[in-house]
Amino acid sequence: MAGRAATATSPPALPPPGGEQFAEVVVVRHGETSWNASRTIQGQMDPELNETGRREALVVARRLSREARPAAVYSSDLKRAAETAQTIATACGVSSLVLDPALRERHMGDLHGLVFDDAVRRSPEIFSSYSRTQEIPGGGESLDQLSERCVSYLNTVAEKHKGDRVIVVTHGASTEELCIHADPTSPVRGKLYNTSICVFRIGGGEWILDKAGDVGHLDQGEFLEDAFGGDGASA
Repeated sequence: MAGRAATATSPPALPPPGGEQFAEVVVVRHGETSWNASRTIQGQMDPELNETGRREALVVARRLSREARPAAVYSSDLKRAAETAQTIATACGVSSLVLDPALRERHMGDLHGLVFDDAVRRSPEIFSSYSRTQEIPGGGESLDQLSERCVSYLNTVAEKHKGDRVIVVTHGASTEELCIHADPTSPVRGKLYNTSICVFRIGGGEWILDKAGDVGHLDQGEFLEDAFGGDGASA
């Protein structure tokens, strides 16, 4: 609303701002994939990181390793997120890495594997109305269903890690829903690039969004500005 494995260079863990009742949850979008680069809807399909994505994962991992050490790293079990999370966990000296399907991207149903423009032509209502209750044909989720799944999981993580910092690696649309839950006025749509960082304080049912879409660790041009930057279509 853990287990810790220190390395010689890891800074000590510090309590999150706001006291012991809050967990500081650092949410990282996974690195780039070839599907991101080709504007193909991934949803819960399982492509791996491309070389750019692996480089991005290393860069964000180095940044996080210079900050307060996390108590644990949680991640979607899809390859692009899991590989990003493993890179971060290794750099931060964290042995507790949990992979969970609850952190997966939005299920895109019959739109999986389509190039974005083709998906818009096929199902314009999905992209024009932005109805939060509109489910996608073929077993796809509505935005409300995606939000409920991801918010519930982070509430559980925060309750377990009160007073700690944890890192969560997930996907663009999932992260967008977390930001909107914390701050409905947050202008995150289209701005959550690969390996962008969002920072939340969560506790007692309270959510505070401290940072959204931070890509300060990446040089300009190292991220795709048109690769579904968390726009709810794919990530």
